[in-house]
Amino acid sequence: MSKQKALNMLGLAMRAGKLVTGEEMTIQKIRTQKVKLALVAEDAGENTQKKVKDKSTFYQVPFVNCFRSEEISQAIGKSRMVIGVLDNGFANKIKELISS
Repeated sequence: MSKQKALNMLGLAMRAGKLVTGEEMTIQKIRTQKVKLALVAEDAGENTQKKVKDKSTFYQVPFVNCFRSEEISQAIGKSRMVIGVLDNGFANKIKELISS
């Protein structure tokens, strides 16, 4: 249930303009330390997961890969594998919902 609530928060963050989507855009925002939480689909390619995870680790950005690409795409209304949350409030709430 909390997983669905986390996906709903992603949709809300998307409508609020607090997400960056796509691998390159997310990595670019991680480098400038604007991303507060990086999400990668668990069914994304190995290279994509490693690249985003390594960048997240280096820049000390929390990293999550517990959703499938269909779930992420449905939540935000776009077909994406990589998402960066730009707002602390949304990032903290999503992390809280995922861990509960």
